[in-house]
Amino acid sequence: MACTTILVGKNATYDGSTMVARNEDSPAGQFTPKKFIVVNPQEQPAAYQSVISKVHIDLPVKALRYTAVPNALDNEGVWGEAGINEENVAMSETETITSNPRVLGADPLVEGGIGEEDLLTIVLPYIHSAREGVVLLGKYLEMYGTYEMNGIAFSDVEEIWWLESIGGHHWMAKRVPDDSYVVMPNQLGIDSFDFKDAYGEQKDHMCSKDLVEFIETNHLDLRFHDTNLYEVTDFDARAAFGSHDDADHTYNTPRAWDIQRYLNPTTSCWYGQQADYTPESDTLPWSRVPEKKITPEDVKIVLSRHFQGTAYDPYGKGSQKNIYRSIGVNRTNFVSLLQLRPYLPKDIMAVQWIAMGSNVFNAFVPFYANVTKTPDYFSNTGQQVTTENFYWTNRIIGALADAHYHATANLIERYQNTVHAKGNQLIKEFDLSSEKEGIHGYLEQCNDVIANMVQKETDALLEQVLYTASCHMKNGFARSDA
Repeated sequence: MACTTILVGKNATYDGSTMVARNEDSPAGQFTPKKFIVVNPQEQPAAYQSVISKVHIDLPVKALRYTAVPNALDNEGVWGEAGINEENVAMSETETITSNPRVLGADPLVEGGIGEEDLLTIVLPYIHSAREGVVLLGKYLEMYGTYEMNGIAFSDVEEIWWLESIGGHHWMAKRVPDDSYVVMPNQLGIDSFDFKDAYGEQKDHMCSKDLVEFIETNHLDLRFHDTNLYEVTDFDARAAFGSHDDADHTYNTPRAWDIQRYLNPTTSCWYGQQADYTPESDTLPWSRVPEKKITPEDVKIVLSRHFQGTAYDPYGKGSQKNIYRSIGVNRTNFVSLLQLRPYLPKDIMAVQWIAMGSNVFNAFVPFYANVTKTPDYFSNTGQQVTTENFYWTNRIIGALADAHYHATANLIERYQNTVHAKGNQLIKEFDLSSEKEGIHGYLEQCNDVIANMVQKETDALLEQVLYTASCHMKNGFARSDA
């Protein structure tokens, strides 16, 4: 899937939470309806069968409850994508990433392996920490192989880990620095990798057991120095395993550039001949310390960006609009932010933020993850286009508002701010009243209140946008009946 990911360490967030967020974008020419659900242990299969690759996996006996954002239609499998389990461990999968012919020639992709369709279902219900997620997925990659290159995020209340597959069976993972954020477009991103740590303490790095041997056997080390790789602490993984194609400069690096210039506007020079980085730079850092602490609203803003303030903005008047792929595109299925709040009791710590449809025109909604079911407005998505669920209503609003961007921009902005403010207000009130019996039922009632608020605001926005778009129809005529 074409996606954009942002990971924010606990010391870089406004409240000390870990935050993992990702857009899931459909391939060009395709739109995939999504729903937000809970998978209870009794609903988890004992044996898993992939629809796409047909891989069969016998799963552990004991499964944890978890949230997910699967496809509304099951013709291509589950595609669970983003969720938090009952142990407050979060997983976001996947960021489809690139590689190069040297890697794929040395370790070809596996036609019958595992992929994005499968990963949340076979991993998230069985892990109790972010590190466990890396280890379990690494085991599956080595055992079954994969038919695609992917990046996967795991988080708990203390750590965020980012795993990237390398060819069919190999992988590496790096812990996000606590004071930093990471931006990932559809491109292998880890720049510096510490093999001494990965084969030793594993404080911040892990990898497949034979990764150094794989590099040496296949001449993937591009360094001029002949140092023992097991002792190397700053290996250029992006040069060895990644790509720097013309397609990356159109599709991938511009998105990382746009987010980094938003979160670090004065740290680097972003424009002109003296720019430190341009939309086509191959050396954008994997992680950065932001200039201010990052909020959920910031996450939503950066995952909705379309090169505002530049000549590349598709809604602007610049001469270079649409030459680069923006983050906020028409074919976004959903965005989810997995937030784990360390200052609250375990039962109410986990919040999953959801928006559906094109992010330029939708709003972020927070829900408690420690529940056994989700509101109908977010879980009842099907093939039929209807205003009775959040996904399809947002699709309709986006299609109408995009054609009349400047006429509807104030309506969209007011809606987004209202939903975000009321969502924050309700979560704060519910947090303060959460010490009671039957926590699951209580949180489900809270989620229903939030969903009802969102449905009311979204219906009102649809009415306003429809009216505005109707008034701007090309067959409009000012004179009424005599």
